[in-house]
Amino acid sequence: MLRILRIIAFPISLIYAIAVIARNFLYDIRFFKSKSFDTPIVCVGNLSVGGTGKTPMIEYLVRLLEGYKVAILSRGYKRKSKGFLMADKNSNAQDLGDEPFQMYNKFPEITLAVDANRINGIKNLEKLVQPQLVLLDDAFQHRKVQPTLSILLTTFGKLYKDDWYLPTGDLRDSKREAKRANLIVVTKCPDDLSEENKERITKKLSPRPNQKVLFSHFSYAPSLKSGSGKTLDWNQLLEKKVAVVTGIANPEPFIAHLKSKDFQFQHLEYGDHHDFSTRELERLKAFDMVVTTEKDYVRMKGKLQNLYYLEVEHEFSKSDESVLREELWNLL
Repeated sequence: MLRILRIIAFPISLIYAIAVIARNFLYDIRFFKSKSFDTPIVCVGNLSVGGTGKTPMIEYLVRLLEGYKVAILSRGYKRKSKGFLMADKNSNAQDLGDEPFQMYNKFPEITLAVDANRINGIKNLEKLVQPQLVLLDDAFQHRKVQPTLSILLTTFGKLYKDDWYLPTGDLRDSKREAKRANLIVVTKCPDDLSEENKERITKKLSPRPNQKVLFSHFSYAPSLKSGSGKTLDWNQLLEKKVAVVTGIANPEPFIAHLKSKDFQFQHLEYGDHHDFSTRELERLKAFDMVVTTEKDYVRMKGKLQNLYYLEVEHEFSKSDESVLREELWNLL
């Protein structure tokens, strides 16, 4: 049914495409201005809506930049607060948004702020904390800021070259805007992706001479975690009534990984950034165990017993990680 609706919506996608292309053209000819900053700005984003692994990528970059004074700036999608807000020990997912709160929980020593106005957010960070580098989350299409380094993510299963504009496809920006990226990262690749396939994908993406194409796959933690730090082995799920809950854009890799663990579960799938109702939470209490993603966990934290999440990270080859590290260190 959804596929049919997307096909019917094709004329709308053409109007959307024209609007997107016109907007980018006005930035290209500098009718609309982009602001640059003295502080190095690393933008992480995509051309499509959700599901490319932006949050794990920001976390990966934080680890690479350990020892430096780094700040993360996010829009804070679906948060209840307004304006510029810096995370602190009293923050929650409602104040920051689920993904920023997830990052702050994992890296409480890092400065994290949310602001839909990226220029205002960066100015406040420069004034308040003077970071050595700002990681700009999900901002590839926000051209009001001129980043120092742009990292564009696209998934192995649906390269932006194979996509189309909303609502028929998932593109929220023009394919040709990939030209603005310094690094193009193909995410969610098979663990054993061959060099031949990497070359084929690189050729398809047609990078410019100044661009580099890197490849990553998801690496899942060996066991589940609870908010208290308790870990749970997979065999402890055997003979249990288990619900797997996802409210993310693309749950397929997560579900495929869980299926490889040979336990039985019922998958309850919700929309991206879903705000769980009291009724939905009551339904989940009927299960012995509830397993979810990190992103969904922060929205259900404290509301359910026997709630566990599975951590995920990007993993690169040594050569690709060296490229990333060198690009970042050149900015500092």
